[in-house]
Amino acid sequence: MIPPLPDHMLRRLGRTEGDADTLRVLVRDQDTRRLVLLRALLDAAGAAPTTVLPYGALDRLRQDWALLEEAERADRTAVRTVLLHPLTGPWAQRCLRGLAGPGPTAGLAPGPGLRADLDHLSALAAAAAIRAGIPFTTRLTAHDGLLPLPTLGALRTAHEASGTVDVTFSGGELTLRDSSTGPPLVAHTHPDGTTGSADPRWLPVLALPALQDGIGPVPLDDVDPYRTDGRRPQPHGLSTAARVDDHARKTWAESWAGVAPLLRVGGEHRITEVAVLLRCLVPLGPPPGSGPAGDSAAHCSGTRREAFGAVLSSRPATPAYFASTLVHELQHTKLAALCALVPLHHEDAAPRHFAPWRPDPRPFDGLLQGAYSHLALADYWQRFALGARRVTHRDLAWAEHARCREQVGAVLPALAGSAALTREGRILVNEMITLYHRLDDCPPPAGHLARAEAYVATTKVIWQQRNGP
Repeated sequence: MIPPLPDHMLRRLGRTEGDADTLRVLVRDQDTRRLVLLRALLDAAGAAPTTVLPYGALDRLRQDWALLEEAERADRTAVRTVLLHPLTGPWAQRCLRGLAGPGPTAGLAPGPGLRADLDHLSALAAAAAIRAGIPFTTRLTAHDGLLPLPTLGALRTAHEASGTVDVTFSGGELTLRDSSTGPPLVAHTHPDGTTGSADPRWLPVLALPALQDGIGPVPLDDVDPYRTDGRRPQPHGLSTAARVDDHARKTWAESWAGVAPLLRVGGEHRITEVAVLLRCLVPLGPPPGSGPAGDSAAHCSGTRREAFGAVLSSRPATPAYFASTLVHELQHTKLAALCALVPLHHEDAAPRHFAPWRPDPRPFDGLLQGAYSHLALADYWQRFALGARRVTHRDLAWAEHARCREQVGAVLPALAGSAALTREGRILVNEMITLYHRLDDCPPPAGHLARAEAYVATTKVIWQQRNGP
């Protein structure tokens, strides 16, 4: 979408850095891809046979699209907040798959999954119009007892089954009438883009304060139906999406308040990454195996390539681990966006490589992703250790640094030795190697280094016993 990065930007990214201009190139490319994806959805709907998309459903889709266009003419930025919301990406891809599928038997309506996905476009259009300040009245469909208005919140309906909700918006006041039972719900929009209501049926999206002046708050989105892919159990040790109660929201907000100064300990580029790349947080439950009540020290996090700008995370135990989670996961966001912009290698997808952070064999691309994120963590924790005043904080940081550095060192030869790296991939990996050796300028205490070496060696023995040499 966007011309390839110049070499000086690629080198910065290879050192797990990247100034605002470099990161915005990645963002622009991802945003363009999202808008093209949405246009492809509209085109696919127009070309779909009536067995997949009946005339009534197509007419409603076109009405929703018209409302989006009207809202964009009124406030383009407000509408892009909804369309470029990370969780709109998984929805759009799912819709495209449904529209491009073989379709139901002739004469039958589309399946319930595709119907629900297409109903979500109506909710997206309504949310965009609300943000743009466009008065409207419409009827939306709630599924599984919830009517989400993406980026704003959700109405909890009286029944778990599907049902219609009449929605009216005017002058900053949102009125929702659940067809099942109960009085209308009234919610109000606020200047910062959030919503509020005294009615407990309204579930607002919590907005975590901006980390820098000039950027918006970060939504903690626990209501969007597309925040995870719906698989149970989740892959790679992730838990399922969680709803946050008032106590959990307070804990998230308190931890978030301590993140900015800790990110700056790792260098100004770390907080720049969060400011430019992070668009929403998706709360997850405690990781599998952490016990019925959850272990405060246990943690899981992840990203989704189709949800650019989202970080999925269980609640971090401390602000320091919150900051390191963002450092870790935003490297995946950054590298995935870079790979979409310019190919870094031509290796196949066979899972064959040892990675000390995973028990299963990894494909080359997964190895590169993991090494990149752990290298950034090694750099972050080293800077944290050098700047820490308390001995306990310093010891923790050195231990994390040493482990991450040894893990990266165990896989760099496989990356550097690949003959399938492109020119850009070679530049990136060479800069990763440069940063890895630069970490030697301030080595960790001998005890931490020895424990990290033993940890990685033991991990490799166990991996070989399980997977072979």
